[in-house]
Amino acid sequence: MKKTFTYLLSTALLTGLLMSSFTTEAQTTFASAETMHKKTVIKTDSAANAAIATTKAAAKDEPVDTAWHPQRRLWGYAFGDAYYDQHSPAVTSPQGKENNYYQSPSNRNAFQFRRLYLGYDYDINKKFKAEVLLASEPNENTLPVSSTVGVQNGDNLADGRMSFYIKNFNLRAREVWPGTDFVIGEMSTPGFALNEGGTNAPTSLSETTWGYRSVERTITDFHKNNSYDVGAALQGTFDPKTKNFGYVFMIGDNTTSTLSTVYNSNAAVSATNPNPNTGFFKIFYGDLWGKFLNNRIYVDLYADYAKTQSNTPVAATVIPSGVLGTQEHNMYKIFVSYNSTPLTVGVEAYTQQFGLGVTDKNTLTAENVTAQGLSLWAKGAIVKNQWGWFARFDAYNPDTKYNGANTYTVNTNYGSYDPTEKEQFVTAGLDFTPAKNIHFMPNIWLTRYMDQLDNTTTGYVPDNHTLVYRMTFFYTFGK
Repeated sequence: MKKTFTYLLSTALLTGLLMSSFTTEAQTTFASAETMHKKTVIKTDSAANAAIATTKAAAKDEPVDTAWHPQRRLWGYAFGDAYYDQHSPAVTSPQGKENNYYQSPSNRNAFQFRRLYLGYDYDINKKFKAEVLLASEPNENTLPVSSTVGVQNGDNLADGRMSFYIKNFNLRAREVWPGTDFVIGEMSTPGFALNEGGTNAPTSLSETTWGYRSVERTITDFHKNNSYDVGAALQGTFDPKTKNFGYVFMIGDNTTSTLSTVYNSNAAVSATNPNPNTGFFKIFYGDLWGKFLNNRIYVDLYADYAKTQSNTPVAATVIPSGVLGTQEHNMYKIFVSYNSTPLTVGVEAYTQQFGLGVTDKNTLTAENVTAQGLSLWAKGAIVKNQWGWFARFDAYNPDTKYNGANTYTVNTNYGSYDPTEKEQFVTAGLDFTPAKNIHFMPNIWLTRYMDQLDNTTTGYVPDNHTLVYRMTFFYTFGK
């Protein structure tokens, strides 16, 4: 028994010594491995830190663009009036088709929005920018075309309410070469309205320089030059550093955002088979602009050209052959302004041709038409940044070769074109600015209509006018 106990004790002691030895060796091994790992990590971290330090040092030698910040803004503006229409032609009169108060009865008075804009500008990166603009630009008249179809003015819904439509939706690629941007999509044209700050687009065109779009459109806008279109454009400067001289070249659908229509050339022209003005031909816009004498003088030269129809079928009572030849239209315009403190003056003159734009009802002969317009305006400050004034006079002749003894059929569907009525437009008012981007502008708005028909010719309409007294309000936000 004693021997057995001694044997077990000896075995236990030997096992303990062996375990102790193994643990010590394992701890030593693990400690060595951990030490080696720490040394490796320290070595690796040191190498990485050295690489980062080297990169940072190299980066310090490279220029960092801190001036550019991405623009991502929601913005809008609105203008309208509290107005009193003291006198307008009878609602059955053809006079004044292009103005806001067409077929508005005399003595009407109301509050009215004439434009609502809601836009969003988004810099995708430094190279690319997207622009979105929703617009509502209703006229005062909401008379339905019939009891079941539409209204006469496209921004008014059938129930008389205002509607939004997409006016701009485009992508801009900046600096495709030094001083030039490329834009594709739906955009403003260089006719008068293309003024986009922070780009290579011009900021000296007639609408921005006139500065009172809230009171009235420029003369070319009033008489239906395209203010926006779907297409592609190059907008550039010849001197990228100073941006005193530049150009715009644009090609568009000539649709002003409406969709192209289906046309069957073998069928008669009708409401469901309209003239092929869209989807077959393109319009070309060109513009050269410059700023002189330390920005005191702006000069803008503009031209456009569009082929609008080709061998369109018409009734034999219009053209004996029953086929109207190729139609086209083009415009040439010059705008010049002198800008100073406290007075700015501007002159805008244009001529526009409509190929085969009318048909003489007596001879059944299609004729070319030339329209001309002249706008003179001035504005100034009374109290800087608080009170100002403005005044403007326009003269417009829709057909410089009109024969007063004849009557004509209009062949072109360009805007609300009417070759019969000459017009003179006058506006004047004050501009009160209680805070930045907020304006209240009491003004008068007068258009005089003069029929070019002889007063003995059937269809003659005596001279008439539209006179409106207005308190115009205008405000912007987000830009």
